[in-house]
This record gives sequence, C-alpha cells and structure tokens, in this order.
Amino acid sequence: MTTGSRALLVDAFEDNEQAISFCAAFLHESGNRYAFGCNAWAESIAQHVDLDGFVDDFTADEEFCGKPIIRSKDLPNCAKVVSAIVGERPLTAQQCIADRGVLGLDYFAFQKYSGLNLREVLFLGDFEQEFESHQDNYQWLACRLKDDESRRILRRLINFRLSRDILYMDGFVDAQDRQYFEPFLQLQTAGETFVDVGCFDGYTSAEFIRRCPDYRSVHAFEPEPSNMVKVRARLSGHRDVRYHPYGASNRAATMRFETGGSASRISHSGELVINVERVDDVIDEPYTFLKMDIEGGEVSALQGASETISKYHPRLALSVYHKADDLRIIPDLVLSYRDDYDLYLRHYTEGVTETVMFFVPSS
Repeated sequence: MTTGSRALLVDAFEDNEQAISFCAAFLHESGNRYAFGCNAWAESIAQHVDLDGFVDDFTADEEFCGKPIIRSKDLPNCAKVVSAIVGERPLTAQQCIADRGVLGLDYFAFQKYSGLNLREVLFLGDFEQEFESHQDNYQWLACRLKDDESRRILRRLINFRLSRDILYMDGFVDAQDRQYFEPFLQLQTAGETFVDVGCFDGYTSAEFIRRCPDYRSVHAFEPEPSNMVKVRARLSGHRDVRYHPYGASNRAATMRFETGGSASRISHSGELVINVERVDDVIDEPYTFLKMDIEGGEVSALQGASETISKYHPRLALSVYHKADDLRIIPDLVLSYRDDYDLYLRHYTEGVTETVMFFVPSS
C-alpha cells in the first residue's frame, strides 16, 4: 500500500520471509520453545503452544502458567524465543535475545505470521480499517503538525501500526522520564497552573513542580484511592496542590473502574465504583497546562473541559495511543474548541504505548 503527499508517506509492505520461516519452526518443531516475558501476551502464546518455559531476568517467581521461568543467560543455544514485550522496550528485549545468539521473533510479527488467534495489542487490530477509512484526515494531520520531527514520528507510527514491522520503531527509546515536558512548551518557572488528569502516583505533577518551582497551583485528578494515597505522599511537601479524588469525563456521574496500576481505567466490569466530574465544573481558576493520560477516556474528559480550554487557551499534552482513532479524533475535537494551536507529536517508548500530542497556543 502506498499513499503519498510530501507530508505523509505510507510504504508498500512485503511479507517477512524470515519471520514466516521462524513461525513455521516454532509451531511445528517441539522442544526449546520459550516466550520472553511473563505477561498477558506471553500467556496468550502459551495457550496455543506447549512452551518449555518463560524468560524473565527480573521476576522472583519460579513459574508462570505452570512452566518454569529461566534467566536469559540460561537459554539453551538451540532455543527459539518469541518476545512478548510489546509496550515500553520491545527493541531492548529483541536485542537481549539476539545477544544470546538464539533465534527470536517479536510478538507483533509472530501474531501476524503465525496464524494463531493471539491476544491483540491495544488498538492494532482496528487501525488498518481506521486508516483506510480516513486517509485524508491523516494527510491533513501530517500537514497540520508544526515540525518535521512530528511528521517523521507520525509516519513511522502509522507504518508500524499497519505493517507490525518493529523495524519502524528503531531509534525510539524509553524516555518516559521526560514525557510531557518538551522545550517547545516554553513552560515558565513562575506563574504556571498545572492540571494533571490521570495523576497516577504523582510523578508528573512532581516533575512539573521541579521545572516550574514558582508555580501558581497544581490540580491532581486521580480516582483510585490507593493511587491518591501515593499522590498525597509524593506532593505533601509542596504548596497550593489541590487534590481531586475522582476521574474526568463529560458529565458528573458514578462509574465502574478497573484497577491496574498506571493502566487503571473506566470499565463496565471494573471492581471499584468511582465518581467522575467535568473539569469545567471543578477548576475555578485559569490554568496554563493540562495533561491527560486516562487509558482511553481522553475524548470524554476533553468534552468536559471544552469551556475552560476555550476560555483559558492552555497548553495541552494528551495521550493518543489508547484507541485506534485517537490520532484523528482528539486533534479534531480540540481544534473545534480553538483553532489557534500549533500541534506537535512525540513518542516515548520503543513500542505501542506513550504517544503524546501537544497543543501549543499559536504565537
């Protein structure tokens, strides 16, 4: 598939014969078959293949899914390994396998070529149809992005999502320590007000305070009680922090909430009941910087912040990797409130997670 403009080029993809050969050997030659990692994607592989074990250099557990866990240094020379690391460091995992001198393949290629009905990675199963149906929107987005780096990132992410070829992610690194704070935001050391929607453990708010020590105030939204305890502990020594123990949405309501650390989210099957509020109803002062990372709830939360975004024209840092259409829907929504924003795109891991779109008031 090739579409084109000067802004966005989508490549023509060819089958990866090496990956096809690996899958055939992995599926039909028993013995010395391993999954790298102990997670839901590794479990999915184990449901279809009689693995000899799992590889994990960090866990203290000795078994996973009834199979032994070994260290990468203990892999036999004849091992065949599928890496189940999909989020933060799949390239690092692949390099670890390669350094052992054994045959390996990443999960994305294995899912594509094995023919097995494996667990999907976030939105990837829906993205091809999304892109095919809205190519003009993605071309528009590429043209609207402010800098060449944003367009380069968009192109590589789209090619990766469509092809599942991890080589498109080569050059990305796990840089979550600096996520949300880019030079083009031009944050000031004094006078800033930060709204942290999806505060989790308070790290991002603490980082904002470190960078902007003479801030005016911080608003921390976090609906999960155990997380809010961590937020309060981390930020307790700082002044003018307002704690909002609920989620953000487009209406005040109670909703079910599924806990999962940084991946906690609103879900009909969630074990907790939480309160959600509109940002517009909670924030009672002008704010200059709004960050949202709420596991797919960004669109509803933005709808509930439309009035203050329109009125105060804050900088925005919004996660755009939870749903297949986030890259299209979220900028359309924000720009329907105010069109005078410059758009930037950055990506902070080697895998599918932590893509952030920034909206900077046009000068």
